[in-house]
Amino acid sequence: MALIELQNVDKIYDAGSVPVHALKDLTLEIGRGEFTAVVGPSGSGKTTMLNVVGGLDRPTSGTVTLDGKEISHFRRSELVDFRLRHIGFVFQAYNLIPVLTAEENVEFIMLLQGRPKRERRRVVRELLEAVGLGDKMTSHVSELSGGQQQRVAVARALASRPSFVLADEPTANLDSAAASTLLDIMEQLNRERNMTFVFSTHDPRVVDRARRVVRLVDGRLSEDLTRDAR
Repeated sequence: MALIELQNVDKIYDAGSVPVHALKDLTLEIGRGEFTAVVGPSGSGKTTMLNVVGGLDRPTSGTVTLDGKEISHFRRSELVDFRLRHIGFVFQAYNLIPVLTAEENVEFIMLLQGRPKRERRRVVRELLEAVGLGDKMTSHVSELSGGQQQRVAVARALASRPSFVLADEPTANLDSAAASTLLDIMEQLNRERNMTFVFSTHDPRVVDRARRVVRLVDGRLSEDLTRDAR
C-alpha cells in the first residue's frame, strides 16, 4: 500500500473572474521510505500539491489517501488532528517561534500531542543532537543562523513521530554549505530511520540528492524518474 496516494486530483482556486486550475487530474503514489523531489517551473503546482497532501488545502475533486486514510472529506478538526500526529512540515521561512529556545520549539508540538514531560525531554535532546545542535538547545532561535534554524525546523518536524515529512523549498534561503549540511542530515534520517521526505523545490542541490524526481507542468504529471539508490 502506498504511503501517499493521489487519485485524479484537481485543485481550482477562485481568483476572481478567471479560476486558476493549479492541479489537473493528478494521480501519483509515493511509498514509505522514499526521498522524492517534486519539481517544475513557477506555477506548475508543486506547492499546491504539497498543500493538498498536507491537508492544508482540500482538492476540488479526486481523493487523497495518506497512510491508508482518505482525508479528502475530513472535517477541519479531523484534518488538524491528522496533521498534528501524522505529518511533519519544513517550510522555506522556517516558521519557528522566535521568542522560544531551540528545545522549546521542538518540544512544542509534543506538548500539543499531550506526551509526557520525560519523553518530551528525551526526544528533544535526541533530535537536536541528530541534527548537530546538541550544544544549542537553550539558544533562542533568533540567535541562530539560517541553516541552524532550518535544522531546528527539521527536528521539530520529526518530533511529532510523523508518517512522512513535507519540505517546501527548505534550502531556498540557505547558502551552499548550510544547504549541503541540511541535506546530509535529511538523507541520514531517511537511510537510518526510513523517514519519507517529499520536497517541493527549484534547487538543483535538492534534485541531485533525490532518488525520485516528479516533474509537474501546468498542474499535470509530466515526468516521473526513479534513480538507483546511491
